[in-house]
Order: sequence, then structure tokens, then C-alpha cells
Amino acid sequence: MAEAAEFQGTPSAPARRWFRRTAALLAGVPLLAGVLQLPAAPAARATGPQPAAAPSGSRTVDVDITGLTPTTPSENDTLKITGTVTNNGRSTVRGASVALRVGPPMNSRTAIEDAAERKGYDSSRDGLEIGGKYARKVAKLPAGVSRDFTLSVPVKELRLNQPGAYLIGVALSGESGSEPWPHVLGIERTFLPWQPSGAPKKTRLTYLWPLISTSHLMARTEADEQQTPIFRDDTLRADLAPGGRLQQMVALGKDLPVTWVIDPDLLASAHAMTEDYLIEKEDGSTEDGEGQADARQWLGELQKAVQGHQVVALPFADPDLASLAHRGTKVSGTLSHLQSATKLSATTVESILGVKPRTDFAWPVDGAIDRSIVGVATSAGAHNIIARGDSLRETGDLLYTPTAARQIGGGNTAIVADARLSTVFSGDMTRAENATPAVQRFLAQSQMLTMQAPDKQRSIVVAPQRMPTTSQAQAMAAALRGLQGGRWTQPSTLGDAARAKPDPGATRKVPGDRAYRTALRRHELPTGAFEEIQKTQVALNRFKVILTAKERVVTPFGTAIMREMSTSWRADATGATDYRRSINAYLKELSGKVRLIPKTKVTLSGRSATIPVTVQNGLAQDVKGLTLSLKSSQPIRLQVSDAQTIDIERGHSQSLKFGTTAKANGRVFVTAQLITADGQPYGEEMPFEVNVTEATSTVILVIAGGVLLLVLAGIRIYVQRKRAGHDGDSDENNKTDMTDGAKAADEDERADESGGPNAVVPEQPSDPTPDTGSQNAEPSGSGEKVDH
Repeated sequence: MAEAAEFQGTPSAPARRWFRRTAALLAGVPLLAGVLQLPAAPAARATGPQPAAAPSGSRTVDVDITGLTPTTPSENDTLKITGTVTNNGRSTVRGASVALRVGPPMNSRTAIEDAAERKGYDSSRDGLEIGGKYARKVAKLPAGVSRDFTLSVPVKELRLNQPGAYLIGVALSGESGSEPWPHVLGIERTFLPWQPSGAPKKTRLTYLWPLISTSHLMARTEADEQQTPIFRDDTLRADLAPGGRLQQMVALGKDLPVTWVIDPDLLASAHAMTEDYLIEKEDGSTEDGEGQADARQWLGELQKAVQGHQVVALPFADPDLASLAHRGTKVSGTLSHLQSATKLSATTVESILGVKPRTDFAWPVDGAIDRSIVGVATSAGAHNIIARGDSLRETGDLLYTPTAARQIGGGNTAIVADARLSTVFSGDMTRAENATPAVQRFLAQSQMLTMQAPDKQRSIVVAPQRMPTTSQAQAMAAALRGLQGGRWTQPSTLGDAARAKPDPGATRKVPGDRAYRTALRRHELPTGAFEEIQKTQVALNRFKVILTAKERVVTPFGTAIMREMSTSWRADATGATDYRRSINAYLKELSGKVRLIPKTKVTLSGRSATIPVTVQNGLAQDVKGLTLSLKSSQPIRLQVSDAQTIDIERGHSQSLKFGTTAKANGRVFVTAQLITADGQPYGEEMPFEVNVTEATSTVILVIAGGVLLLVLAGIRIYVQRKRAGHDGDSDENNKTDMTDGAKAADEDERADESGGPNAVVPEQPSDPTPDTGSQNAEPSGSGEKVDH
């Protein structure tokens, strides 16, 4: 209607009215149609998920680049690209061909990231096709079918006229059933760094090569002279064996200009595997490990690989600095474990690898830092903190990536690793279509970083993921080999990076604790874990004071406590809990082997007796410095002799006899307690019952005196009655008899008093025959009698 008005001139008034009516009628048609269709709407509703729309346009075919060589070509090279094309549409693709397209060089690091993420063909940015004889035809491609391709193009044909990271793409053009005309049906992009001559100021690049694993060794060892180590599982053997993750890390890294970052616990575990070792099975039993040859070979190769390279040793077992800072500091004594782990680090690496490592670097997980993390890391002597650019972000107006080193106060340095370079290989690199573009992306970013400020030399650090997979390590090695030409970078060590002169405009302010990423905080060890760790340490301290060979217990438990704080537990919270519980249970079991043999009831028969108490030592070493003390609940009724010291040989039991004095019959409860040399109770108290069945000597003397008095009184009464019987005789006779009787009575009484032949002496009971208590290691029986 607008076109008709434009060609026929201005309409008249009747015509305008006609137009308005017609427009109103047409506008009402959809509404009327909607009203008329309302009853049918429920039947027309779709139930369940709708099928996804088939890809169309330049997303119809999925193009994957699986190989690109050389990664950083020279002028006389031929670029070779391999890959696959897959028809994701619903109709057959015909008349297809694959060709290389060359776009413009990237003008920033952000532009590289944007181009890598862009989907679909863009004619304004995807450059010109290098077709003709360099294109390759593809046979008809039915829906769902894939085909491989190979392109070979001389570098001279790419028209690379200036240094830079060029955007290149592999595009498939053809016709589909739904779009039957020639056009681009799929494209995959990557980057091609071009540097025909060396850059005027090459970037010093430090690449960290981490040798870190999970915790494998347990606190538990075999109870033999060699203390055969026991491993949680046999996964370390698989990693050390040919083709394993750690074997590949060493094989790849030995020829690369890298700084080795090593967890000494991995070295200690591998070294333990070189001799006899055991593997714990699911039912708690053990079986012989068979990885000795693999462990010896791996350590031998590693010793050769690190020669001439800088080695940085993390604290033993790679403790989680963020968890320590955010949760562990709430538990007293936790930071002492970090200090111990740092001290153990240097000696472990030096003794096994024969090189002196740097131990003044700390590496929080993912390089994420805040003020509390920095404080914890530096408390153990690490004055260089490896951070990452997405944690210590640039807030100034710098137009280039600054040097990694930053002074953050207190004599401490943050080495800020480049976030883009550090994370480019963190994905799934098992598929070549992911690994190849990642390598080219790394190379392009490193070149663009140098081109940001071509007249300013900077020092850049790359800190990849802590435990790269085998495929990730292979991709990392491919990228580093692409830089070995030294056209825009030169290798550097981590020590050199820490000493580099910082950029004045670079960010130096460490973020506060609230800036720490929630996703990372969610996987930290809980405060309860550190409380359990500290309880284990307290129990270990009480246990070790009685041991004669402390190192047999302190060493495996001390390193196990360090392993409880490992960063590797972030990916296995359940495993961390089980590991802590196993350590606590084993320490309790071990310390419980030195114990009091239970007693149930003791019977004392006599004024004095001895109570035997047996102490058993089930350990594989002697114990000393223990004191055994008995305490009566009623000292007035039953007194017990003083505490006694005891030393027990390994695998033996020893009984101590305590003298007692009973003053009354009846039951008294006695408590036995072992005490260490520092005055701390060892183990649980052992209460038992003592039953006194005979009076004491004082009571017997009192009873005997009473009986004697009664006898004497009876004799006196008898004599008086005898005298009274002569009252009926004559006065003279009576007088004489009375005089004689009185004399006789006086003589008898004097004889009684002097102990003469007529004296009465009560019988004294003799001491009963001694009854010695059991001296074996079995619990005392009910009604047990003891020596007296």
C-alpha cells in the first residue's frame, strides 16, 4: 500500500476513508481468527519436549581441526591442517569442498578470546578463501555422517604481510536440501602466529611444571622392624608406570624450559614404593604391592630431568593455604603443621633428588589470594606468593599486561600468573579438536602479549592447573615446543620472575577476604577437620612420651597429619573424612596396646595385704617413664601404698604389687591410673572393688583385752563366793578359816597379777596362709584374694 501511494500520488479523501476501513478490517482478522480458534487451543497444545530445530546456515556442518603443523610457521614452510566435517543437518550436503580462509591479524588479547568463542560464519571477519588447488572436495555428506580432510597450503600463499596472530578458519561450502545454493555450511576458527623475525624485546616467560598428586600413604604401617608402608590404594603405581600421568609429566618436561614445582610427599611416596610395601584392600586387609620397578624407574628419570632446572618445593603434602587461612586459624596450633611441612620439604627433595630446592614460594589453589591467605603463607617463611591475574586484577589504566612480580608489603612479593595463558589447557584435551585450537590460542596470546608493548620487556608467569591430565600435559608441551624458536619469548625461571622489576602502574593491593571466590570457598576443608587434626596431634604428643623409639610412631603420624591438610582433598571431601577417621582410629588402637589389664573384684583377708595390678605392652617397642597410681575411694578404711614407676619390654606384661592397710571390713573402690612422665594421665582409669573380710590388728587387740578383763572378773567373783560358804563354822574356825582364806585369796590374786602358774592367757589367732593373686595378663576373677 505504501508503494502504491508512492507511485500514484496523494489519495483523495474517499480513498483515505477506504484505506482506513480496509486497514481496520485487516487488523481485526487475526484477532477474530484467534477468537474463533480458542476452543481448539487445548487440543493444539504440545505435550512433552519439542524436537530441537535442525542446524541451518553456516552451522549445518560441524568442522573440527584436529591437527596443525607447524604451529608457528616460517616463510618457507607448508601449513598442514587435518580435521573432520560432520553433517548435523537433516538433509544430504552435496557439492561440498573444504578450504582455508585467512582473516586479519588480531589487534588485542580480548579480540583473540572473542574470535575463539564466536560461532557461525561472518563474511566481514573470516577473511578470504585460499581456494583453487588448495581446496579439497568432499563427497556427498548424508545427515549424521563424518569425513576426514587434509589441507596443505604453502605459507607464502597465505598473504601474511606483517607480524601478528592471524585468524584462520577452515570452512566447508556446499548445498543442502533445505538450502539448495552454494554457501558456507560450517566453519572452525583458530590462530596462526606469524613472526618472520625476532621481536625487538622478547617476553621472559616462566612456565611452572607441577609434579603433584593426591595423598597415598597412610599412617598405619606393618608392625615389623622395617615398618613396611601401607598405601590407601594402588593408583600411584598406575601414574608412575609407562604411559601414566606422572611418567608422562617427567618424560615431557625433561626437554622443556620449565620450572619444576614439586610436592615432596609425592617423592616420599614414590621412594617408599621402591622397597616392599602393602596395599590396603576394601575389607581392611592388605596385599603386597608390585610397583617397585616402576617407582625406581620414575625416580631415576626424574633425577635426570631436573638437573640444570630450577626446582621449587611446596610444603610437604601441598597444604591447602586457603583452608588454613579461612578455617584453620580458628583452631589453636594449626599453623604449626604448616611450619613443619615447610621444614620437611627441603630435606625430602634434597635427599631423594639430590638438588637443593627453593622453599620460599607459596601457591594457593588457582592462584586466588586475599589478605588472610597471604598472612598464613608468609607465616611459614614463603615470601613469594604465586597468585593469578583473575584474583589480583588490574585496576589501573595500563594498556599492556604488566610484569608478574608485585611488591605487596611486608617484604613480600606476589608473582601474578597470567590468567588466560594459565587456564587455556584446563579443559578436555583428550580430543584433538580441543587440544589443537588450545595450543594455537596459547601461542597467539603469548605473541599478542609481546606485541602490546614491543619496546618494553616484561616477565610473564604461567601457572597451569595443579594436576594436569596426561592429555593436558601433552598439549602444554606442544605449546612450549612452539615457542622454542624464541621469536617473541625467551625462557625464564620462577626465581628470575620474582626478582624482576615490577611495573609502577601494576596493581599491588591484595583483595580482602570477601573477594575470595565463593566457588573456591565451597570446597575448603571445614573447621571441624582442623579440630580433628589437632585432637590427633594432642593424642600423639601424649603417646610419644612413653616410647623408646619415638620415630617409629612420630614420623608416620606426623606426615599423615600434614596429608590431612592437602589441597588435593578439595576434589574428594568424602575421602578426606575417611582419611582423618582412619588416622584417629589407628592412633587410638596403637596407644591402647599399652594398657591396664582389667580387674573385677579383689578380696583382702588380713590386716595387711598386697594388690597386684598388671600392665600390658603390646607394642613392637619398649615403653618407659610410666607411673602406676592406685587411689582408694575411702582412705580411712583402706590405705594404698604410693605410686610406682614401670618400664615394660615390647610384647610383655608386668605386674606391680601395692601394699594396703585395712582398718575396717567391707567394700572399698580403688582406681588405677597410668600417668606419663610429664604428669598427664595415660589411657582410661580402671576402677575395681576391694572387699575387706578380716579386722585389722588394732581391732583384734581391743577384743583380746576385753576378753581378758572378763576372765579376771569371773575369777574374782568365784573366790568371793567360796569365802562366803564358810560362814556357818565356829567362830574360831571361822576366824581361822577366814584368815587363811583371805591369805589364800590374796596369794591367788597376786599370782594372777604376776603371771604365775595360775594366770589365764587368751589364745591369739595366727596369720592366715598367703594367697597370691594372678600374675598373668587375664582380667582378675571375682572374689580374687591377694597377698598379705
